[in-house]
Amino acid sequence: MKQFSDHVTHVNAGTMKLEIHASRQAAGAAAAHAAAEELRRLDRLGKSIGVIFATGASQFDTLEALTSIPGLPWDHVQGFHMDEYVGIDENHPASFRRYLRERLTRRVAMREFYEMDGNAADIGLFGREYIHKLDLAEAKLCLLGIGENGHLAFNDPAEADFDDPQAIKVVTLDDACRRQQVSEGWFASLEEVPKQALTLTIPTLFRVPKLIVSVPGSRKAEAVRRTLEEPIATACPSTLLRTHPDVTIYLDVDSAAELNLVSLPHSTSCLK
Repeated sequence: MKQFSDHVTHVNAGTMKLEIHASRQAAGAAAAHAAAEELRRLDRLGKSIGVIFATGASQFDTLEALTSIPGLPWDHVQGFHMDEYVGIDENHPASFRRYLRERLTRRVAMREFYEMDGNAADIGLFGREYIHKLDLAEAKLCLLGIGENGHLAFNDPAEADFDDPQAIKVVTLDDACRRQQVSEGWFASLEEVPKQALTLTIPTLFRVPKLIVSVPGSRKAEAVRRTLEEPIATACPSTLLRTHPDVTIYLDVDSAAELNLVSLPHSTSCLK
């Protein structure tokens, strides 16, 4: 993929847009600047801004860049996150609450941020209250990633439902998902990875009008290829992204390595 070393490649696949950058840092910065532009646009409308944030290794560069951009209207933002392990301590290194405190809420002064609690005494009640807050915020922007098995949030293939009647639910994580958490260094062994998580469902994510998807690294190359090439089905939940009216996926050369750009429509390159 050396042809991308000095260029950004833009690809349209249906309604889905892709940008392929020279490095994961460049892809993360591009995703962050797209998010910043949208935050400014929403702020000009004069309403509070509901945003859903993903976690995981795919978001490192995006959040680092986004929280470093000066002058963003964070004081008008109501933030949410999309999933959390069930039964994990909030201070565990793999806790998504800890992740977002360290990489987001301690770095910017947000109007409000609603943490997802996988340890709630009544997790059903917590979920209903969380969705009520999310509905009131009317989220307009979602930053997310794609799992190695194609999952969106923690909607693994066996749990994904494109017409899910639930807005939030407890899911059982498959082995591929749990192995990814080990490979990314969040846990020392598969046995340590929780088997369940609380997650926003796919219809909840797809009600958000703008999706910015960060997918860096060679471990995601197969999932990226499947997202673009396979039939739209829960066997690879991320294939549904091809139906969303406003989604852009930010790739680096490693995550784009399995794509055959010649077979994709509207592929163009431009200088960075």
